[in-house]
Formats: sequence, structure tokens, C-alpha cells
Amino acid sequence: MLEASTTSRARFITFEGGEGVGKSTQVKRLQQQLQRSGIDVVRTREPGGTAKAEAIRAFILQGRSEGWGAGGEAVLFAAARHDHVNQLIAPNLRRGTWVLSDRFHDSTRAYQGLTGGVDDKLIDALERLALNGHTPDLTIVLDMDPELAFERVARRSVEDGLALTGDRFEKEELDWHKRLRNGFLAIASANPDRCAVISADQGEEPLEAAIWSVVAERFGEQLGGGRA
Repeated sequence: MLEASTTSRARFITFEGGEGVGKSTQVKRLQQQLQRSGIDVVRTREPGGTAKAEAIRAFILQGRSEGWGAGGEAVLFAAARHDHVNQLIAPNLRRGTWVLSDRFHDSTRAYQGLTGGVDDKLIDALERLALNGHTPDLTIVLDMDPELAFERVARRSVEDGLALTGDRFEKEELDWHKRLRNGFLAIASANPDRCAVISADQGEEPLEAAIWSVVAERFGEQLGGGRA
């Protein structure tokens, strides 16, 4: 990714998984843990992170890209990612700031590729263009049965007094989400050195501890022995 010593360079950590598994909450919690360990860290998301990428995010999640098909959406995600990498991720890593991203390139491969049927060659080409060599150091894949995940989302919506609406992808059928889950697990299996699969079917605090254990094991020398 970037030329620097193993113990000093900034790290790029991404979170992946299906809908409702708790990625956003755990990204925030890991950011806080790292900051308590003296790490300079920025939190971002995909699609998004920059003004241009956020505009593409709104276009897609509002369902306005649905008629373009999975291939068109893959191109849109790659365009957003290209700007995200060049304007936010790469500059922060060069400054020595760790970057945590709620989703990254694996989501395109899982959603539009393995689940949506877009050819691997197109996904590979879009990845090379958008990433420009900035592959994550660690990818946390939060895994959960989609039925349980949507029960959790529905329960929290009721508790918070919110309407359960759903974005472009949340509205897909359950079978689609099961195939999506299998897609993420396949990606993790094919990239064992980078990916760590963690069960999301547990409370926020135990899940946070499980994630921190993985991060500390991988980058303990940079975290003062791995304790927050």
C-alpha cells in the first residue's frame, strides 16, 4: 500500500457485512478504542466520505440507479471510491493517520459481483482503477443470519419510534440477502491474510471486544501491547 516500516505506518481497516449487522456502531467504537491507545484515526464510509462520493451515495441509495442494473451501479461505486481514495484515504495514510471505513471495495464485489452477477473481469478492472494500490491492511467481516439481522433492525426501529423503510438494498428479498452473506464469506475465505470473520450475533460490548482482540493481535506493536 504505502512504503513505510511495519511498526510505524498508518493502517487502513475496513468493515464489511450485510445489512443490519452493526458495522457503523462498531466502526465508531473501534475509533474510540484506537484514540485511547494514542492512535490518530479518521472514520469514513462508503459510498461517501467526500462531497462527490456522498452525492453518488444519495443517488444510489434512493433507488435512482436501480434501472441501470448491477453493472451500472458497480461503475458508480467505483467512481465514488476513486474520489474517496484520492481525496481522503490516501492523504490521511500519508500523514500517518489510520483510516477506518464502513464498507470498501469488498462491498462492490459482494453486492454487484457475487450477488448481482457482474462479471469478475469488470469488478477486477474497477478495483484496480479505484483503489490505486490502497488495499486494506485488515477487513473485519461482521457475519450474521440475515433473518436475525432484520429482526434486530425492526426491533430497534420500534424502540426508537421510527418507521421501517429501507434503502435501495435493504428492500431486497431475504434470499438475496442470504446470497449476499455467502458472498462476503467467500471473499473472506479467499483472503484469509486480510479478512477476519466475526459473529455479529452478540451484544455491542462483546462484539467490540472481539474486534479489538483481532486488531490488537494484528497491530499490537503499534498499540502499546494491544491494550486500550
